[in-house]
Amino acid sequence: MKSMNLVLISLISVTSCTHKEPVKPIKPNILFIAIDDLKPILGCYGNNIIKTPNIDRLAAMGTVFQSNYCQQAVCGPTRASLMTGMRPDHTGVWDLKTRMRDVNPDILSLPQYFVSQGYSTQGIGKIFDSRCVDKELDAPSWSVPYYRNSDDYYSSITGPPAYHYQLPENRKLVEMFTAEAAEKGIAEKDIRDYVLTLVKPSVECADVPDNAYGDGANALHAKDLLITLSKDSKPFFFAVGFVKPHLPFVSPKKYWDLYNRDEMPVAEYQKQALNGPEIAYHQSGELRSYTDIPELISFTDQKTGIGLPLEKQQELIHGYYAAISYTDAQVGILLNTLDSLGLTDNTIIVLWGDHGWHLGDHDLWCKHTNFEQAAKAPLIISAPWINSSSTNSPSEFVDIFPSLCDLSGLPIPAHLDGKSLVPVMENPEVRVKDFSVSQYPRSGNFQESNRLGYSEGKFMGYSIRTERYRFTLWMGENFRSTQAFSEELVVAAELYDYQSDPNETVNVIDDVNYKTISGELKQQMLGFLASQAKKN
Repeated sequence: MKSMNLVLISLISVTSCTHKEPVKPIKPNILFIAIDDLKPILGCYGNNIIKTPNIDRLAAMGTVFQSNYCQQAVCGPTRASLMTGMRPDHTGVWDLKTRMRDVNPDILSLPQYFVSQGYSTQGIGKIFDSRCVDKELDAPSWSVPYYRNSDDYYSSITGPPAYHYQLPENRKLVEMFTAEAAEKGIAEKDIRDYVLTLVKPSVECADVPDNAYGDGANALHAKDLLITLSKDSKPFFFAVGFVKPHLPFVSPKKYWDLYNRDEMPVAEYQKQALNGPEIAYHQSGELRSYTDIPELISFTDQKTGIGLPLEKQQELIHGYYAAISYTDAQVGILLNTLDSLGLTDNTIIVLWGDHGWHLGDHDLWCKHTNFEQAAKAPLIISAPWINSSSTNSPSEFVDIFPSLCDLSGLPIPAHLDGKSLVPVMENPEVRVKDFSVSQYPRSGNFQESNRLGYSEGKFMGYSIRTERYRFTLWMGENFRSTQAFSEELVVAAELYDYQSDPNETVNVIDDVNYKTISGELKQQMLGFLASQAKKN
């Protein structure tokens, strides 16, 4: 027995001596995963209902940024900002129609910079919003042409979806209205829009394989691309974008089956905040465009919100959760591929959702606000040589560009608006900034502009989020942070205390008990605006 113990001790000693911790490579690979409309309701963010084993697995390898915020809660602007490390007022993209390089031709994107540093940069799926870049999905960013959806990777049983849908009844309607459009002489480029005004349900539960839908097909394509990239002598920056859980909430039945409809967590507070300015809200217009919604809200004429019945709220939340679990499975394919190729210890992995999403709070759905549920977004960064952690240190999407430069040993371009988060990854108690900044534009109608006394009906709300508070100023006359601040342009202000009021039920901007903190936060806001104007 004694000799056996000595052998075991000897083996343990050899094992411990030969085990090596991951060492930072000279030029690590980067796997860059974007997920559309993903709010931070993940296991690693404390949600006990959602089933996200693969994203949680990544979180256990990296740093989870618990207090991360987007720059503008809508796809095109937030992605343009994240991908350039510049805030929306510098990218010039605040909507879903402005093409970034039309207004800012010399702007430098993150993958474009990595190309200049000897990387092979490739991408598939939704990274930039296609409406805000060129037809090549920002040609300067990629060292090879951007990969498109390929029919070769769709299920041989179903083929590609009919627009978004796979259920036979939905496919039949799409085919019928497509034929109808042709008979009416509608131009080919307009047929899709015509059909989707007639058949566009907000949810679909179909008993089909994962690759019956686009994200599943793209995950298989991305797997093959990773295998090819692993054989290249160059380090790679590989971007993979998943569309779900973006509306419509379509995913294979097995992901719906993970959840009980009756247990879906309906928003606790579904009203406007007391003393909240109307300009801060919207009418959930994106959701209203789905053909099963108008009949449910025909009874309401409220100025903001949507007033969905409880049953529909639960169905939508069920669909959103199912779509997240579906995408989580596709993330698992990427992680498993890295493992099988022996690349995990040589690859930085970044996962982000481009903004949050309202699930009925404030009677709002979708994004398009400065409120917590729209502005807060998930961010996980894994660098194999840095221990895993979770941090409440403030972070923003503009920080991703400098962080990846820092992690890769590359010079950080001086013009970037963000800061490297590497010090936070190395010590989660460290802070590199005191607050995060989001913004959102509103276009007021004629009556609204007159009511507020403004000739220009274009407003911008700037919002700073500290550990405890959110302070927002709404500015009129098409104000941007690149110009000098004027008190006369302030339309409305908001202040929320998340320690005492996590659901934003009361705007305390005029509460005498908050006079001091309101003044301090305003000074921080003015300091931020001044710093931005100075850069112009």
